[in-house]
Amino acid sequence: MDCKKALAETGGDHEKAIDYLRKKGLAAASKKAGRVASEGMVGSYIHAGGKIGVLVEVNCETDFVARNDNFQNFVKDIAMHIAAAAPQYVRREEVSQDVVEREKEIYRAKARETGKPENIIEKIIEGQVNKFYADICLLEQPYVKDPDKSVQQFLNETIASIGENISIRRFVRYALGEGLAKKETDFAAEVAAAAGL
Repeated sequence: MDCKKALAETGGDHEKAIDYLRKKGLAAASKKAGRVASEGMVGSYIHAGGKIGVLVEVNCETDFVARNDNFQNFVKDIAMHIAAAAPQYVRREEVSQDVVEREKEIYRAKARETGKPENIIEKIIEGQVNKFYADICLLEQPYVKDPDKSVQQFLNETIASIGENISIRRFVRYALGEGLAKKETDFAAEVAAAAGL
């Protein structure tokens, strides 16, 4: 019925009908955003021969949806995205203001070297901060399976198709050896092995 209505609204134009349905889906997702999502699941993904692992908690409104294949596939896809893209936060509100201010100072110093006026520098900084968020915040990253949309857009589409509010609550990403200083001989051996020596 939605497809029929979309075609009627757009005068039979298939492309416009698709856009209409996508917009309607985003509107439906925003209506559901305020509803409590306390059910869900913890999903996992192991990649690269056990060298990268992810645990992610994704919440929904009912346990019925949590058992739904579409929801479970969404959770798996998000876990895989986290393994591939290595975000540090779920959303920008989680990033410490100190971290953001430090980044702004770096961008400001670089922009001043160009000799541009101060009002232009502030716009440059704003753009750089948004790019910084897109690099480190899961919901703002380009979705690895479809880089033309963000993870937030993928989430909104899933909310619209399932019909319940869904929230990516938290995640942990492990990479083997991350944070450990490797011995110089281990590093040399890895470089030699990579070079085929």
